[in-house]
Amino acid sequence: MISKEVVVNNGTGLHARPATLLVKKASSFKSDVSIEFNGKKANVKSLIGVLSLGVTKGAKITVLASGDDEALAAEEIVNLIANLED
Repeated sequence: MISKEVVVNNGTGLHARPATLLVKKASSFKSDVSIEFNGKKANVKSLIGVLSLGVTKGAKITVLASGDDEALAAEEIVNLIANLED
């Protein structure tokens, strides 16, 4: 399992459009990918799960990946979150 921290810089946090992009990216990997925020954890392949965390701008979240392509999955998810724009 790989764990990486990232800060959400997107003005709206991980809401509708950015969350959809995140789910699409995560779904392209075989590994299980999840994020943790404020003590809650959600599967990144679930739009409802990501939205339910209520991640806002400036939040520090942890990306967790476990599986065959966990290193690549964690790296690409962290890069996507770090580079999301409004």
